[in-house]
Amino acid sequence: MSYILKKLHKLIEKETYVRFFKTLKYSLYIITHPADGMWDVIHAKRGSYAAANFIVIMTLIVHIWKLRYTSFLVMDVYWEKVNIIQEIASILLPLLIFVICNWACTTLFDGKGHLGDIYMGTAYALTPYILIQIPIIIMSNYVTIEEIAFYDVADIVSMIWCGVLIFMAMMMINQYSFGKTLLFTILTLFAMLVFIFIMLLFFSLISQAIAFFISLGREVIFRLN
Repeated sequence: MSYILKKLHKLIEKETYVRFFKTLKYSLYIITHPADGMWDVIHAKRGSYAAANFIVIMTLIVHIWKLRYTSFLVMDVYWEKVNIIQEIASILLPLLIFVICNWACTTLFDGKGHLGDIYMGTAYALTPYILIQIPIIIMSNYVTIEEIAFYDVADIVSMIWCGVLIFMAMMMINQYSFGKTLLFTILTLFAMLVFIFIMLLFFSLISQAIAFFISLGREVIFRLN
């Protein structure tokens, strides 16, 4: 019985890895066929959360590599002062807030996408950032001042490409028209600002409340002594 269970476990594990690499490879199809690709990721189950998480993790790693290894001619970064946690949060938090706000907005107006679907589509849309940034990070160490423009163009292209893919993901996942997707993209950005304002206000009130109770506790201890 134990032998059969081990064989079954290995088979399941093998199938898991095969599916992971298959769904990860599909991200290469999406970057050139955004409409069909994003539709199939969700509705044809061609994507997976494992691949989406891997792409997000690689995006964070590449961002750190960019700060560390990009030539000082292109990007003047004092590495010793870089806060890695802060840099990771600068990408991860906006990503999560976008996913939550887009889901909240589209759910109210017949959007077909679930929270997980929107996350997966957004994660897959980050693929061009990884594919373009890695070679231009290496290239930056071999370019002259006159050739920096090529780096800048490639850097901008990676951002625009990701933006287009995110837009297509929202359109395919929620089954909206182009105009409706554009409208809800704007609404999502506005909702993100409101969300950030509320969270800042909340944490400000919490910090003030904590400071008040600490001050009150010190006053009580002082009077008791």
